[in-house]
Amino acid sequence: MSSKNKDLTPVQQEYKELAKRNEPPRPVLKNCLLAFLSGGTICLIGQAIQQMFIKWGGFSEKEAGNPTVAVLVIISVILTSLGVYDKIAQWAGAGTAVPVTGFANSMASAAIEHRSEGVVLGVGGKMFKIAGPVIVFGTVAAFIVGILHWIFNPNMGG
Repeated sequence: MSSKNKDLTPVQQEYKELAKRNEPPRPVLKNCLLAFLSGGTICLIGQAIQQMFIKWGGFSEKEAGNPTVAVLVIISVILTSLGVYDKIAQWAGAGTAVPVTGFANSMASAAIEHRSEGVVLGVGGKMFKIAGPVIVFGTVAAFIVGILHWIFNPNMGG
């Protein structure tokens, strides 16, 4: 018996088993396919935007990256503020968590939800409650990758 079930009364354990037996199966394959298609579509849109910057804006491939990310963030924030992004996410699932658009959606959602609490404590505080762990993890991961690159690439450095 697991430690979770030890604290439950026999009636609670029975109810938990009954609920588990009657829970409908999750459509894992369908969810994976929708996530793949929606995430791929977001990436395809990003690639199309980048190509437009290259073709019509005169950017190099490397230079087109930053404005492409900015446009994706703006699109995500606008769709979030109109309530469209959440509807897409309910249908598509994890595919909408593609890093740039998913992160922008989570930041905008937190800001919108807590705007009644004020700009600093509401919008700023709650928005960065989401952003903080992502920024910290990203910084730590980048540091670790940089150290590993430095260790395994002897030609790097001076």
